[in-house]
Amino acid sequence: MSKKHTAPGVLAFQGSFLEHLSSLQKLNQDPIKVKSRQDLDKISHLIIPGGESTVIGKFLKETGLDLEIKKRAKDQTLAIYGTCAGAILLADKVISKQKINSLKLIKTTINRNAYGSQIDSFSQKLEFKPNQKEFAAVFIRAPKIVDFDAESTEILVSNFNTKEVFALKQKRVLISTFHPELTDFLDIHDYFLSL
Repeated sequence: MSKKHTAPGVLAFQGSFLEHLSSLQKLNQDPIKVKSRQDLDKISHLIIPGGESTVIGKFLKETGLDLEIKKRAKDQTLAIYGTCAGAILLADKVISKQKINSLKLIKTTINRNAYGSQIDSFSQKLEFKPNQKEFAAVFIRAPKIVDFDAESTEILVSNFNTKEVFALKQKRVLISTFHPELTDFLDIHDYFLSL
């Protein structure tokens, strides 16, 4: 019988979940692929990966995982990290032509595909504020944080010159508009595991 809420997990329906699993394994974790409410029962930390936010949102609704994730976020028994599409799905408000089944777990407004299509992907040197380490952030069809609640959220990654924000935290919910799982920079995953 497995203990409840002990391991990290990655929503393994669609998107870059294999890369996140690999990042967690490099941090000596034994992550669980989350595809059901039973899987969710086993984990303490959930990563919602980059991918197609409309498809992942539909899957969450159809499986009832959306309600379970919201419930556990509310009672603080689950830390959640959304990257790219995952960030869109956690946002309070989403600017999008398509309807997004957002979980509304962090007070921010995100513009979906704000930088354009796949060919407009880019990498940028940024600093992870909690440990002041520089890393290369990879953006693929990235969303953009256009607004956030300054009182309840903490900025983890931003551009000092443009003041643009790329990663936010509110209690045990973390989002980033870039893909740390596509690099060797494990500090963000490590920080998430400490929440």
